[in-house]
Amino acid sequence: MNEVRYAGFWVRFVASFLDTLFLAFPVAIAIYFLSDGNWFDFSQYQQNISYAMSGNAQKALAVQPQTSLKWELLFEVSVLIVTMLFWRRWRGATPGKKLVHIKIVDAGTYEDIDNKQAITRSFGYIVSAFTLLIGFIMVAFREDKRGLHDLLAGTAVVYDDCI
Repeated sequence: MNEVRYAGFWVRFVASFLDTLFLAFPVAIAIYFLSDGNWFDFSQYQQNISYAMSGNAQKALAVQPQTSLKWELLFEVSVLIVTMLFWRRWRGATPGKKLVHIKIVDAGTYEDIDNKQAITRSFGYIVSAFTLLIGFIMVAFREDKRGLHDLLAGTAVVYDDCI
């Protein structure tokens, strides 16, 4: 095994952005159409953007679009399942991670993660987000570049050429 190189904040940020484009966005489009437009009130989003662009932020924030919890849960579960399928198929990588040559591994053995770690890590994203994003930001300051979700799941993100 070569020397382990941990993936830092910015490369992980780019990978997450790419995964939003390649995974979450297509799933969102499919679920929006499956819901027959009932997932959320797109016209209200457009109205709010119009208010915000005209400088009327107060009016833009006054009425928030209604969403369907049923369709929102389907979206979240679908993204989780698709992500886990990629982790399984591509040994700890998603399309975004694959493009920037990083992957998720067990923090102790540097082997592929198991389903328990994948699920824990996915739910750990919620914890990382609810801590005012500190769970994600800590990646920039830790020597091992692990976020709160990594610590909870016992995972690390490394460059794939070092394993």
